[in-house]
Amino acid sequence: MSNKRDRAKGALMGAFIGEALGVGPHWYYDLDEQRSEYGDWINGYTKPKADRYHDGLEPGEISQQGWIIQLMAEFLVENGGYDETLFCKMIDDKILPHLDGTPMGGKGGYTSQVMRHLFHTRVKLGLPWNQVASTSDTSESLERNIPTAIYYADDLKTLSNVIAENTALTQSDNVTGSLSVAFNLVLAMLINGEPLDESISAKLMKKVHKGELPFHAVTSSNLSAPQKGEKAKPNEGLFASPDALLSPGYMAKAAFDEDIRIEPAWKVSIVYGMPCAIYHMLPAAYYLGARFADDFEAGVLNALNGGGQNQVRAMLTGALIGAQVGFSNIPKRFVDGLKDKERLLEIADRLVEKYS
Repeated sequence: MSNKRDRAKGALMGAFIGEALGVGPHWYYDLDEQRSEYGDWINGYTKPKADRYHDGLEPGEISQQGWIIQLMAEFLVENGGYDETLFCKMIDDKILPHLDGTPMGGKGGYTSQVMRHLFHTRVKLGLPWNQVASTSDTSESLERNIPTAIYYADDLKTLSNVIAENTALTQSDNVTGSLSVAFNLVLAMLINGEPLDESISAKLMKKVHKGELPFHAVTSSNLSAPQKGEKAKPNEGLFASPDALLSPGYMAKAAFDEDIRIEPAWKVSIVYGMPCAIYHMLPAAYYLGARFADDFEAGVLNALNGGGQNQVRAMLTGALIGAQVGFSNIPKRFVDGLKDKERLLEIADRLVEKYS
């Protein structure tokens, strides 16, 4: 049985591993093309083909988004937590100088829509930070805040507020914000030893009704109607509904329901969608994270082999399963195959050192 520190380390290293696994076969929407390039089953780290999204990287190397996650982990450790002013300075000083605003011109391969927009508004237009958020509906901010969920796993209210604040800096859509917070709340719950099953949503909803999480809800604790004449409880107003917290429970229930089978499991990408939007990514990651709760290898490889936005799918699945099995139960070959693994392991250990 893994301890909390081991689970927290597993969450971060699981995310790095999933991100690196996707470097080669990233964004093949034609699965026949993916298989012609990489074979019927991708079993580990691969080199990107020429003129693909991460051309120039080596097998096991993290790409730009993995580097940003690494910087976020280092930022939290060095500053003893999150501070918005210091975060903005970190982006300005350490990330934007390595980008050029084009999809393929930045450090570590492909640059996300969020970061391209940020480069344009901050560097080209010189806009202040309160005017630079994009309308992108991807999971970029969610991914960036995986270390935040790990750092604040003992304080879900602070975790929620910090991630909501940080997401709003770069992504203006409220639904994207709520989904980003919800995923990282689930990740923190797993680090704290909760199982990824259908009960996880009810546990989160109890915290909503206690005013601990910034989601609006008018139903009772079991989702039944409020009493006639009962006033809605004042809430902290960030998110209009708690639905983002309800999704993981339904996805987990589907994973355990004997009458619902996605076979082979990589076809989760077809069921929930291959594109990049956050509402395609999260259901697949929750499903795989629940179904393969004790099998890191099976979970991340099924996420990877589904094609499309498989890098994010594998990253999020890797974080969820890593938080359940713990770092000690991630197959050694995935850790050994990571480029710059010593640096990544060092920052992971520093991020989780406060846990026992």
